[in-house]
Amino acid sequence: MTAPLAFDRIGNGPPVILVDRVLCYRGMGQSGQLAELLAQHFTVFTYDRRGRGGRGDTEPYAVEREVEDIAALLSEAGGGAFVWGMSSGAVLALEAANRLSGLKKLALYEAPLIVDDCRSTTEDDWAWIGAAVAADRRSDALKLFLRSVGAPGFLIALMRLLPMWSKLKAVAHTLPYDGAIVKDNQRGKPLPASRRASVTVPALVMDGGKSPGWMRHANRSLASVLPNAQYRTLEGQAQMLKPKAHAPMLVEFFKD
Repeated sequence: MTAPLAFDRIGNGPPVILVDRVLCYRGMGQSGQLAELLAQHFTVFTYDRRGRGGRGDTEPYAVEREVEDIAALLSEAGGGAFVWGMSSGAVLALEAANRLSGLKKLALYEAPLIVDDCRSTTEDDWAWIGAAVAADRRSDALKLFLRSVGAPGFLIALMRLLPMWSKLKAVAHTLPYDGAIVKDNQRGKPLPASRRASVTVPALVMDGGKSPGWMRHANRSLASVLPNAQYRTLEGQAQMLKPKAHAPMLVEFFKD
């Protein structure tokens, strides 16, 4: 039997669905604070993605099931909503927009696409991560993922000593899920415009001014292939987003 959707709803106004990044869920990450800031203007839905927090799992994994969860949230929201996604959650939100009706606007922050040779591709990384998860070596899977995204060794060593490491280990088995979502667009090849042509809703594609060049190239490229998108950079921000810096731009975009 499929486990029920696990979500929270706060605020009043037009509905907004927040789609979390890798390893994050309602109990860990930045979407809770962002939801509180947006709830002054909107009805905000936060939810646990597959295999995290209060959300059960169905094997084998399929991206389509994550899209089905967003469809269920759209139904809870009355059939339509604005959607925000961050990192791998941005790619998932984009996939949902490609398959579902009811997404009225799409805000994407730092979709981790690799569209040129500014950094190495990730095929081997995701294969190694998947092998570690399959062998139930969750700490190894986390270390491999963190190295892949550029975390320095001293930071990884420090993180292993902190209470958050046990929380990360509890959801490390979902790392291959995010790999399935992003890896086809991490091969150092230009984004095919035809793949995104059907995503015609107004879109806001964002990155951080402190983020590496490959990330900024990717998001600029993504904005260029979406039919109805604008591209903006949040100065002073990077992948570890500060919700207080991000919320005003979302309010402006969703209310416009």
